[in-house]
Amino acid sequence: SYMIVWPRMPPLAALRAFAAYAEAGNVSDAGARLNVSHAAISQQIRALEGFLGTTLLDRSGRKAELTEDGLRLARAVETGFGAIWTEIEEMTGAGQARPVVVSATPSMASSWLLPRLAGFRAAHPGIDLMIDASAEVKPLRPGGIDVALRYGDGNWPGLETSLLVRSPVVVVAAPALLSAPPAEGVTALARYPWLQELGTTEASDFLRRQGALPEPGQGMVSLPGNLMLEAARAGQGLAAMSRVSVEADLAAGRLVELVRDEMKKGYYIVTVPGPHRPALKAFLRWLGRQSGPGERAAEGHE
Repeated sequence: SYMIVWPRMPPLAALRAFAAYAEAGNVSDAGARLNVSHAAISQQIRALEGFLGTTLLDRSGRKAELTEDGLRLARAVETGFGAIWTEIEEMTGAGQARPVVVSATPSMASSWLLPRLAGFRAAHPGIDLMIDASAEVKPLRPGGIDVALRYGDGNWPGLETSLLVRSPVVVVAAPALLSAPPAEGVTALARYPWLQELGTTEASDFLRRQGALPEPGQGMVSLPGNLMLEAARAGQGLAAMSRVSVEADLAAGRLVELVRDEMKKGYYIVTVPGPHRPALKAFLRWLGRQSGPGERAAEGHE
């Protein structure tokens, strides 16, 4: 037999209160999650600060914010409690009954993920999936979203990332919208109506970088990504989005590429650190096999 001797640990109740605060963002909601008063949450966090000899919350502003030490501890407790939750799920069998929850934007879900899911279903008919199609960047936590397909540079502190597919932002339009490709350059595109995926800023950010904001009266219509694609195909406006989301449309001629913004971004597989339940492991292995050539081994923090 052997015994592990840990350094003196903070009280578990204080760590749980702090974890609830880090998840909720305020003491009232944290208290509701643990069925205690907001004063009890505040007291536990102050006791934890005293135990650690450091400040976890910056209370100088109107709204308290996590300090650098607070952020570090928040990531640590999320990883720790997440590992405990995963092991309990596996021991009790609860994890087998829960679907793998995947977060992705509507455009990514409809144009890239859904056409490929038949392969996963054929290989793993016993694993249920739930696709949370939203442009909102939602937190990943045990019992909630298991994996996200996020567009960016792969640098999300406290999360594990691996490149799924690299993809620049492109401006696309239906051929019928343009009598001919504009010869005047990006500035001329500002005269056209524009479409943007609801909850994202790819179109407006692209135009701002190019110094070509839409002209007054042209406007910018924001709508869910799958509806934006339908509107673009129908010639209702130009759209700026990741190229991987419109590859099939470009190949079929439904849309044409007008401009490409060669930023080193792409879609990344994003998970929380720590052990994964078997169903999630199977889905992640399958996702890894969907990566483009040479991208499976790419680092997520370039």
